[in-house]
Amino acid sequence: LLVQQVDFGPRVPGTEGHARQLEWMTSYLRERADSVELQPFTHVTAAGDSIRMTNVIARFRPDAGDRVLFLAHWDTRPTADEESKAERRAMPIPGANDGASGTAVLMQLADVLSRHSPPIGVDLLFVDGEDYAPNEMYLGSTYFAANLPPGYRPLYGVLVDMVGDRNPVFPIEAFSYQYAPEVVERVWRVAEELGYRQMFPRRQGIGISDDHIPLNRAGIRTIDIIDFEYGPGNRYWHTLDDTVENTGPRGLEAVGRVLTALVFRGG
Repeated sequence: LLVQQVDFGPRVPGTEGHARQLEWMTSYLRERADSVELQPFTHVTAAGDSIRMTNVIARFRPDAGDRVLFLAHWDTRPTADEESKAERRAMPIPGANDGASGTAVLMQLADVLSRHSPPIGVDLLFVDGEDYAPNEMYLGSTYFAANLPPGYRPLYGVLVDMVGDRNPVFPIEAFSYQYAPEVVERVWRVAEELGYRQMFPRRQGIGISDDHIPLNRAGIRTIDIIDFEYGPGNRYWHTLDDTVENTGPRGLEAVGRVLTALVFRGG
């Protein structure tokens, strides 16, 4: 699934790759989920351009009262701003890890849930516009948080971001522990029970502004599973080296198994 998404090229809002990804992703989810909702919105950029973006929400057992929310961003950054060479910085990143990896985990989870009905409700949220520009980020999650379905209160949320590094390690992201320490404890305990203690160490990492921040501010206690050391010295992040060749399956498998276990243990 990760390879399929990267084959669309960069998924920058307003481009052909973005439109093709949305069409494929929506079709895939509609074959599996009980319901799929598109949440379109328009972002006016700092340059004054109006860009159409779309969140996608796939729901399993939509009538269930107890439910969990898992989310990832599916867009990619329009500029490779961390490239060492200035002439390469204006190019969009491929986004194999930063975008496609989290999305691939949730797409695979959708397939599992289509074949094994979960004991609780599950919402898979694919947010757009997370990575548009340095001062224009978390656009989809901010829009979703401001336009929640009436009375929507999941038990908790888990954001999945940058989980495709070859040597994945997921320290406890600092804002996650600040906003939702009980969710951190639940997720890390399940990871340990599944044998992923080394991948999910009990040490606190740095605080990373990400899509979980708007959700927490809206009252949805949400944590971020993220490995913010992508390649040696984080040198693949926001560069043209964010390619499938620089990713690996271990983190995707571990995170996918942890999320699946959370669901089938009743949340």
